[in-house]
Amino acid sequence: MIKAGIIGGAGYTAGELVRLLINHPDVELSWINSSSNAGNKVCDVHKGLIGETSLSFIPDTPLDDIDVLFFCTPHGQTRTFIEANTIPDNLKIVDLSTDYRHIDGSHDFIYGLPELNRKHIIRAKHIANPGCFATAIQLALLPLAKNLLLNSDIHVTAITGSTGAGVKPGDSTHFSWRNDNISIYKPFKHQHLDEIGQSLLSLQASFNANINFIPMRGCFSRGIFASVYTSCKVDITELTRIYNEYYDDHNFTFVSNSMPDLKDVVNTNKCILHLVKEGDKLLIVSVIDNLLKGASGTAVHNMNLLFGLHERVGLNLKGSAF
Repeated sequence: MIKAGIIGGAGYTAGELVRLLINHPDVELSWINSSSNAGNKVCDVHKGLIGETSLSFIPDTPLDDIDVLFFCTPHGQTRTFIEANTIPDNLKIVDLSTDYRHIDGSHDFIYGLPELNRKHIIRAKHIANPGCFATAIQLALLPLAKNLLLNSDIHVTAITGSTGAGVKPGDSTHFSWRNDNISIYKPFKHQHLDEIGQSLLSLQASFNANINFIPMRGCFSRGIFASVYTSCKVDITELTRIYNEYYDDHNFTFVSNSMPDLKDVVNTNKCILHLVKEGDKLLIVSVIDNLLKGASGTAVHNMNLLFGLHERVGLNLKGSAF
């Protein structure tokens, strides 16, 4: 059994990760660290897990007792922890923060988008899990970059559920403000743009177009609905073939002939893509669950790759049928 530990166990992403790991047939969740909840039962914080785990949060981090460590910490804290502690040589790490997503030669973390870097993840030890918006947008664009077809500015409008803002309440996450509302934040300068550009350049060295990204807050709990469009002269039949070929051997990303709804992916680890062509304009619609495919589901996917397991183990999640 793979023994796992989690640092930063109280948030929404950590709750989903706990749920996945305690139901994973090849994993024993050994401990969950939370400085703010030390001593409290996990199911008293993540109440949907009542009857599924008897674990309590702990204040320490016994790294020698585990095989894989997940960081669900606020941005900046993973790097601080690693620099301040002795990390066992054989300990594998999956970091869900932004700390190591920029691949600049200063660390050994691999950018952990399996649809882009699976062959590198399999041989790696430390993984930087992608951001949720970054996942949805990259999956919409990777086949184009692979085929050197990103030669015009890219326009993205993507709306995310309230869980994307984390568990800590704030002015923009309060129910009275978020309900029956929609708003724009960080237009053209969202932090996930850097990792998106990095990935596209890794496939298409000539890529130098602008990514005009308008992130939006939605009045729903979970999920991301991204509409991405750019200029492309290739006809829809060939584009559909390119997308199906790119994702043919990937287990969680699917190209649909019909327009997807957010409900099609919520509570699953799927990304569903749909292509629309109007003249020289190509629209790619991409939908994911921000807490699963956009975070904890991909983290478990990466763990499966690190330990040589089948990619779908522990991730056969069922969404809504209506």
